[in-house]
Amino acid sequence: MNRTPYFDYIEENLNLLAVRINARGKLNILNLHVHSENFYLHFFNELFGWKLENLNKSQQNVEAIDLIDHTNKLIIQISATNTKTKIESALSKNVLKKYTAYHFKFVSISKDATNLRKLTFTNPHNLAFVPKDDIYDTASILNDIISLNVVKQKQVYQFIQEELGNEIDIVKLDSNLASVINILSKEDWDNTENPNQINSFEIDRKINHNNLVNSKLIIDDYCMHYGRVDKIYTEFDALGLNKSSSVLGNIRKEYIKAKGILNDDSLFFEIIQKVKEKIQTSANYVQIPIDELELCVNILVVDAFIRCKIFENPKNYNYATT
Repeated sequence: MNRTPYFDYIEENLNLLAVRINARGKLNILNLHVHSENFYLHFFNELFGWKLENLNKSQQNVEAIDLIDHTNKLIIQISATNTKTKIESALSKNVLKKYTAYHFKFVSISKDATNLRKLTFTNPHNLAFVPKDDIYDTASILNDIISLNVVKQKQVYQFIQEELGNEIDIVKLDSNLASVINILSKEDWDNTENPNQINSFEIDRKINHNNLVNSKLIIDDYCMHYGRVDKIYTEFDALGLNKSSSVLGNIRKEYIKAKGILNDDSLFFEIIQKVKEKIQTSANYVQIPIDELELCVNILVVDAFIRCKIFENPKNYNYATT
């Protein structure tokens, strides 16, 4: 596993790209219907060494085929719709009768395709197609990239930078993390009402297991707010599916990025700093005094610690009360 600064840059930009495509955002160099095909054409050629061509240049609007590689015998469909129906519709097109010796691959450019890779598909023309290997999304592509050596990652990084860097780096996207901070900032944290929903002994075990000395003071100060944060997450989730998951996922992402470099207290405080920076650069962050921001971030990071999203758990760890 090679998590380099090049990979971090690639990951950030591919994720931002997927978010904007999913929101139907318009990009100068990349829009949903046409330019995405050209981007992935060059991207996959760079990443995998394929020789893809855009079939629509020679034959307009060929059903089921967006990109084709005659050398490696590959057919690729690029889509923002990732459903079983979409894939089976592509596989059923009569045009594929001419390409029975080719390998079919499907690329979901904006949404997670994990569940699709577990399904079985009707494939009337019997093209080579193995769902677990031939259905791509941002996460699976990043898994391929992180296994590359540094030299190859740098080449992919340079391609991404040339294609997307200037356009996407300056865009501030709405963030569920910032939205939760905006909600937390309105709470009265001097109210120390504690519904006793956590097991303090278990949390102390986890603190000791991870050798957290200075961080223990912050965890002790803010773990009492677990119940209130849980209530806020419940209300927040009512506004949209699994919004709290994206908040906790953002915090975990900062933990994973720093884990290979730092540990113990240094790692804990790095997570706090990076989460704070991410919030401050969000388009929907409502500016509040820095001490209030730090308070809210501390509460969120401690909550993530309790919920097993960051740091290792001791054996049989159970934060909830019985």
